[in-house]
Amino acid sequence: MSGEGSLGREPTVRGKGVPTSEAVINALPLPVLTIGSDERILQCNHAAESFFDHSARLMQRRRLRDIIPFSSPIIALVAEVRRRRASVSEYRVELVQPRSGQERSVDVFATPLGDEGEAVVLMLQERTIADKMNRQLTHRGAARSMIALGAMLAHEIKNPLAGIRGAAQLLEQSGAEEDRLLTRLICDESDRIVRIVERMELFGDERPVERGPVNVHGVLDQVKRSAQSGFARHIRFVENYDPSLPPVLGNRDQLIQVILNLVKNAAEAIGADTVDGEITLSTAFRTGLRLQIPGSRERVSLPIEVAVRDNGPGVTAELLPDLFDPFVTTKSQGSGLGLALVAKIVGDHGGIVECDPVPRRTTFRLLLPMSSARDGRESVVEAE
Repeated sequence: MSGEGSLGREPTVRGKGVPTSEAVINALPLPVLTIGSDERILQCNHAAESFFDHSARLMQRRRLRDIIPFSSPIIALVAEVRRRRASVSEYRVELVQPRSGQERSVDVFATPLGDEGEAVVLMLQERTIADKMNRQLTHRGAARSMIALGAMLAHEIKNPLAGIRGAAQLLEQSGAEEDRLLTRLICDESDRIVRIVERMELFGDERPVERGPVNVHGVLDQVKRSAQSGFARHIRFVENYDPSLPPVLGNRDQLIQVILNLVKNAAEAIGADTVDGEITLSTAFRTGLRLQIPGSRERVSLPIEVAVRDNGPGVTAELLPDLFDPFVTTKSQGSGLGLALVAKIVGDHGGIVECDPVPRRTTFRLLLPMSSARDGRESVVEAE
């Protein structure tokens, strides 16, 4: 996406294969911008083009406030660098991009360029990676708590509930018509509690699961067919797949359960009466993120991204921090265990699940490990 005048021009070399400063800056994975004295964007690297979703040629026609809100602390930070003629940093700056409306938390590093200090170099470091790690640890801690709670409930609640339901059925047979409505309510609510407990028991299932190379596109296709024949028959599906995506290291049945839960949540968020409901299923190959597997010193990369996006109303800011915790739900009849189970299964795979709660474009994103052969080569799996 680079254009003329960007830091993404063809890298040249000096001497014995030494890259130019432009090539070095362009190789950085962090967005870097050079801001002129009139606030115009003079240069940007590839990462900045990707971060702001603009080509370098387009950004060089704009001022900083065109891609960053005027009220952003970053504007004041640039002015502070010019005033002090010294480097200034600020952490956890909330940045809302005018074009997409997406909110990101970034660390900002600014430094003057040259002795005059009129031009300023900005480097942004998105806090997504660190926050992903923190959220993942929180999700796993919640899952461990659910293991103990599920085992206790299974033992202490299911047996008494069976007795309550049996007594209600006896009363229903001999009671008056108005009493049968109450006994039927007792039976229905008892059955609902049993279903919740049985779902919680899944958290306590720590038996080793056989994992191998899984074609994630086959998983997505099966979930889509199931959804279109049932709860999402009124919703339009859009597919945006990377055809060269390698197989995931995982369990096919569990991955189907994860994607199905996310698609079902998306359909319920859109609503049964919506006429323009749309769910987008997408895959991509990303690099640079590594995570330690629970109970092991091994670290795995998570290059495979699977995303489920809907055009429903979105997730409220108040709910977002606890979204993957058990019993957190906005549904009147929901148990709040679906996303908690998603977090557990993805965590057991050594992966990460996150939510981007943009209104009318809520995205649940999975980052999963890639399957490799024993000699380190990429595994190959037949299309399913």
